[in-house]
Amino acid sequence: MTSVRDLQAKAGTEPITMLTAYDAPTAAIVDDAGVDVILVGDSVANAALGYETTVPVDVDVMAHHVGAVTRATEEAMVVADMPFLSYGADEATGIENAGRMLQQEDADAVKLECGPHTVDLTRRLVELGIPVMAHLGLTPQHVNQYGGYPRQGTDQESAERILELAREHEDAGAFSLVLEHVPSNVAAEVTDAIDIPTIGIGAGPDCDGQVLVFHDAVGMSEWSPSFAKQFGDVKGEMESAVSDYVEAVESESFPAEEHSHEQADLDELY
Repeated sequence: MTSVRDLQAKAGTEPITMLTAYDAPTAAIVDDAGVDVILVGDSVANAALGYETTVPVDVDVMAHHVGAVTRATEEAMVVADMPFLSYGADEATGIENAGRMLQQEDADAVKLECGPHTVDLTRRLVELGIPVMAHLGLTPQHVNQYGGYPRQGTDQESAERILELAREHEDAGAFSLVLEHVPSNVAAEVTDAIDIPTIGIGAGPDCDGQVLVFHDAVGMSEWSPSFAKQFGDVKGEMESAVSDYVEAVESESFPAEEHSHEQADLDELY
């Protein structure tokens, strides 16, 4: 199974692959493909649960999906995304919620959307044996503060703040860093400045690895961000299969003889 040390050994030498998954069948597909890290993202809210933002999902929802993924994963590292308000308000609650993901749901690590408030928490979690993946740049749990999902680090001050926070979380013990929706040159500078691996999403080619939402990568989303690429048309295949099923039932071509079983030696039923 992929470990923290395995990922850190790849930094600067071999690209790291990460995808999201929210259920057992998807996790098995991603794991079998050889992806290094499966992120059980709070993006389950948008991708699978019908919400417009990630804010509505809570710890119980995330635990439910984390457990489903870990039960189907054999080789990839499973990282549990900590949802809105599950950490940051007080240290004890954050530790309890993060610990639940490892102790009860068998995750290998947790991910925190980071800021100044998560530096000390990161240090304490690591001291307790909970590996932390940090996340800087666009942090979707702040959607109501941003008023949307704008690119981050686009001016000197904010870019320098991202670098400063990256260093602080590295010093606190984070084993890797997600950089989301930041200019590629900012991501390149952060990657060069820290020793832990960076994993980009909308952050250009110079990070140590890349992550996408599964539904975007395979073509299941109605809409995908400009920095994502669809590597398939799963939505189209599903629509075609369901349409064929409806047509077959309505035309009475399904079920056919080979889909049915007749039991001999039964008395006539009354």
